Amino acid sequence: MMVTPGQFTQRAEFYHQLAQLTAAGLGLVAALQQLQSHPPARSYREPLRKLLLELAAGRTLAEGLSNIGPWLPAFDVTLIEAGEKSGRLDQCFRLLSDYYGDRARMAKQFIGDLAYPVFLFHFSVLILAFLQLVGSGNWLLVLVVGLGPVYGITASLIYAAQSRHGEAWRARVEAILHRVPVLGTGRRYLALSRLAAALEALLSAGVTIIEGWELAAAASGSPGLNRTVTGWRLLLEAGRTPAELIRSSSGFPELFINQYATGEMSGTLDDTLRRMQAYYQEEGSRKLHSVAVWAPRLIYIGVLFMGGYIVVRFWVRQFHDIRNAGGF
Repeated sequence: MMVTPGQFTQRAEFYHQLAQLTAAGLGLVAALQQLQSHPPARSYREPLRKLLLELAAGRTLAEGLSNIGPWLPAFDVTLIEAGEKSGRLDQCFRLLSDYYGDRARMAKQFIGDLAYPVFLFHFSVLILAFLQLVGSGNWLLVLVVGLGPVYGITASLIYAAQSRHGEAWRARVEAILHRVPVLGTGRRYLALSRLAAALEALLSAGVTIIEGWELAAAASGSPGLNRTVTGWRLLLEAGRTPAELIRSSSGFPELFINQYATGEMSGTLDDTLRRMQAYYQEEGSRKLHSVAVWAPRLIYIGVLFMGGYIVVRFWVRQFHDIRNAGGF
């Protein structure tokens, strides 16, 4: 149903070890065999065994990952494919390791900060149910009304955020999240960082500009960017430049547009893309870390107000009943 911080950490460690082994000159098959013997988690052994069989049959790493089933997200497979075509698999592994390591840290921080507000919310609902029980009220209805909507909304959000939904579903979720302040900007910046990293690696390896942009957009993990860039093919084949096309697109911020155009005109596009990758990675991570810090605090404040409302409402009702009974 959901990916835990521990699973993010395991995936980050998996890519970290792959990056270290391949950067040290060890072949891909030997690196995967080493990881199969000493995986970051026991559940990795069987997928790695299947992957090694795919490689032994002459398939590429990306093809093998696609054939063994939904073990890794499509984003990972696409970025790995870009790394294979550019000859920079170790860099792609390092990028994925940093990405999942950052997600693990944010998830741990968010859950840790959210623990007390969640406890306080449940405590308030249980206190209200107890008061209803003492007063011969419908305590079960209080639990259902108090906890049911929250559990339902939480389950719906978790389900909607799954990465294994279709492209159309993920595009709709992305469009909604992009309207959320800070969170939407942070997600968009991280997608641009992944696009810049993949594009720089592909173009430096001699991949054509059309194929490079399409692969990099797919590796960004953003359905919106992928859909936008896919529609450029005919225009690029007709002689338009990417700088012209991104300027007419609403999916790219002004800074990205200007820097890309400068890099394209000056012939220093590889250096420009590296700098943009670092900038958007830093800014995107900073914004998402802010969300991880402030979201639990806002929930905590909301729970405090809700608890105060429940207490005040209960005692107002008690005084009202006493007054009606002639107590004062």
